[in-house]
Amino acid sequence: MYQYTDFDRQFIRERAAQHRDQLDRNLRGELTDDEFRPLRLQNGWYVQRYAPMLRVAVPYGELASRQLRVLSKIARDYDQPSAAVYQHASATQAELGTSHLPVGYGHFSTRQNVQFNWIPLAKSADVMDLLATVDMHGIQTSGNCIRNITSDALAGIAPDEDIDPRPYAEIMRQWSTLHPEFAFLPRKFKIAINGALEDRAATAWHDVGLHLRRNALGHIGFKVLVGGGMGRTPVIASTLREFLPWDQILNYLEAVVRVYNRFGRRDNLYKARIKILVKAEGQRFVDEVEAEFQAIQTHDGAAHTIPQAELDRVSKHFSAPDLVKYAQVATQNVATELSEKDAAEYQRWLAQNVRAHKNPALRAVTLSFKRLGFAPGDATADQLCAAADLADRFSAGEVRVTHEQNLLLPWVHATDLPALWLAARSLGVAKANIGLLTDMITCPGGDLCALANARSIPLAAAITERYQDLDELFDIGPVDLHISGCMNSCGHHHTGHIGVLGVDKDGREWYQISLGGSDGSLLSGTPKPGKVLGPSFAASEVTDVVEALLDTYRAKRAAQETFIATVQRIGLEPFKQAANAVRHETRDGGKVLHVHLATAETESD
Repeated sequence: MYQYTDFDRQFIRERAAQHRDQLDRNLRGELTDDEFRPLRLQNGWYVQRYAPMLRVAVPYGELASRQLRVLSKIARDYDQPSAAVYQHASATQAELGTSHLPVGYGHFSTRQNVQFNWIPLAKSADVMDLLATVDMHGIQTSGNCIRNITSDALAGIAPDEDIDPRPYAEIMRQWSTLHPEFAFLPRKFKIAINGALEDRAATAWHDVGLHLRRNALGHIGFKVLVGGGMGRTPVIASTLREFLPWDQILNYLEAVVRVYNRFGRRDNLYKARIKILVKAEGQRFVDEVEAEFQAIQTHDGAAHTIPQAELDRVSKHFSAPDLVKYAQVATQNVATELSEKDAAEYQRWLAQNVRAHKNPALRAVTLSFKRLGFAPGDATADQLCAAADLADRFSAGEVRVTHEQNLLLPWVHATDLPALWLAARSLGVAKANIGLLTDMITCPGGDLCALANARSIPLAAAITERYQDLDELFDIGPVDLHISGCMNSCGHHHTGHIGVLGVDKDGREWYQISLGGSDGSLLSGTPKPGKVLGPSFAASEVTDVVEALLDTYRAKRAAQETFIATVQRIGLEPFKQAANAVRHETRDGGKVLHVHLATAETESD
């Protein structure tokens, strides 16, 4: 893992001190709420439906156990609203027929960050000081800037990986953090980087997607994709360069973002993302980027060319941990004898939650934070602390936040798997459902988010409750179910094999269902948005619709055929007929959520 320099640490401490001064002035009335708003957002502090929300940056998803313990402390000691705020929120939720108001939790987001939903703003400076003690902050998690850079959770350890993307991601992080030219872009800007054969970083869905590769001479470079994105207008990124030498990547990114900064729409919030500019301008956009890149080379002296020495310096931080030292600790774990019943459960866990590793003696293990009674991606303070203990005991003190809102242990000895499984099971995070239906991606939705048109978490809970039988889940096989509470697409519904989107109709919750979306993984195939089945469904119908879709798949699948493969083979019509059969004649009953969008401050993660 990358270790901050003295300069980095001083910068983070000074940023925390600056926020404390701004907060104090706001509390004294010397800085109005409107004046304070852009300042707190620069540090990841939003104001949501009921309370402030903090988004903590986790660059390319890597966390040390010491950082997890601080996140646990924040959840336990600070993620606690005032009694009045909680009572008001609880009363509102009770009226809506839901009760998802957990406090003392962290939440893993699809962009590999960690969020807290209930920290009083008056305590935000104390939290920032605490984060700074372990080299953490909320910079680049909000605003119209270059956001936290994401990557493959298996970066550096995947057997199909040729080039580790983490050193390049770290160099890009340092280049982009508070870049003076790009501190106020037309809209937010997201970069994802991948170095493996399989694209597990969904690069085609980003403003910039980068694929590390080698040319015919063995030289390392990047395939550069630009203009992808979800939201109201889902767009797959276009290829601008098939091969760009690795040392020129910052110069080229500088050119791309300069062109976006110059020509991006600032008059229309919904047309401000770079995907709209790329789609509208076509070849002209490509020509402008190439011209800007040449100007940077000629007039700016290629100022951001990466020296080999700098890549070597950063790369040293991403060497494999001292496995000899680690093995001496690991051998202290006593071999575990499993009962026949436990052995069957353990074998399922091995099949779903354990991945192969570059080092044949090691495995990558996913802890499932998709379980009954919890919102997808939620972790209690105790679970965060216990996960840190598991990381120290089994994974050289390191975990990764995954795009799918789970935690991954990247350095597990194969001989330790039985002991790890027992420890994870006692913690409640050993559900053998990774990649299956209940391993769904879900945004916070209307329960917490001020932008949402509808609630996501109750739908996730209902589907999870219906599909608790592991035999049934294994029979269904891999299915990506993604739920978003609004068009901002934080739940990535466009890429779901089954996508669910909350929409507002006269102040009431309805849900569009789409099929056939793909994030670009080997299972899903070529990146593309799912197709909407037709008119939207009432909340009470969605779980039945999902069941009807899955029943249709099981009736029509070929031998060994996955859900997405069946959808691609037979088309949408059979699924559309099954979904329409579920529609209720009367849909006006029940309590529904009315959302006031005027209160919204947050945005798609």
